[in-house]
Amino acid sequence: MCTGLSRTACPLRLFALCILLSHAAAYFGLTGREPLVYLPGPFANEPPNSKAHLKQCEQMTLTRRQKRLCRREPGLAETLRESVRLSLLECRYQFRNERWNCSMDGRGSLLKRGFKETAFLLAVSSAALSHALAKACSSGRMERCTCDDSPGLQHREAWQWGVCGDNLKYSTKFLKKFLGQKRVSKDLRAQIDAHNINVGIRAVKSGLKTTCKCHGVSGSCAVRTCWKQLSPFQDTGHLLKYRYDTAVRVHSVTNSATGETELASPRRHGNTGPRLRPTELVFLEESPSFCRPSRYSPGTAGRPCSKDTSCSSLCCGRGYNTALHLTTLSCHCQVRWCCHVECQTCLQEEEVYTCKKH
Repeated sequence: MCTGLSRTACPLRLFALCILLSHAAAYFGLTGREPLVYLPGPFANEPPNSKAHLKQCEQMTLTRRQKRLCRREPGLAETLRESVRLSLLECRYQFRNERWNCSMDGRGSLLKRGFKETAFLLAVSSAALSHALAKACSSGRMERCTCDDSPGLQHREAWQWGVCGDNLKYSTKFLKKFLGQKRVSKDLRAQIDAHNINVGIRAVKSGLKTTCKCHGVSGSCAVRTCWKQLSPFQDTGHLLKYRYDTAVRVHSVTNSATGETELASPRRHGNTGPRLRPTELVFLEESPSFCRPSRYSPGTAGRPCSKDTSCSSLCCGRGYNTALHLTTLSCHCQVRWCCHVECQTCLQEEEVYTCKKH
């Protein structure tokens, strides 16, 4: 497990995220070339019985302790797999116009390196897992947790009014227990990965808002119920993409007071600048160009691009091919009495641009 990583780095990279990301392709049968579409949940055709739940836990690549927790918590396996789906789709969406487009090819090799892309993968995965757990609690898919503990909100009342809050408090607590984060390692890479994982969790917390609903005669606010609600996960993805774009390269320094190694950015070196912020994504080494096929990505040859905005960067100076494609669309629509719309089907020529190989 976590092949190629040091034994000290692996636990503090919160282990399961490495496993979930590395085996996401096996879970969903993806190639990395699919468009951004909603993927159906795993085991959608199986009845929600205990045998199906145990089967899901055994099929996932987890540690013994994690499998034990999984078996004890019906709904956890489905939630874990939902978090993989969330992180994959959001990663692809955020990097759809970048040279590295979060493809499956080379994902295992990326996780062994200290690139900015690795930082984003760990952050978006921890964020997705935290988000999915909180949502699973509020939707009733987890037996050991329920709505958030907002003051004055009774669980029975919450279910009645449909205002069950997202339980991020339980989610964060369970996440640390499940992933086994106990103490800070002296291993530099482990510290970097632990930092980036916490950036992902913080990003989800920053999107936690208070929503209120009024109950009363004629819509009056004689009684008001408030609860905690997470922002859509795409908002978290946008924030993490911004953190990626402004990521900070770090190195290790020794704290003269404690003798322990700590992360430091260039601006902090020699105490000449501000300390490293807990919301910043950090990386250890510069990324490859991702222009040509390598162990980290399939390159950009054949990738579609936008002539005005992305072809120049995406095609890495190799130029692009132009082709005409015929697409169908509805046109000449008319409303017929009373409530029926009739449309014709029209053909439209569309120019499509793809990056050249050479």
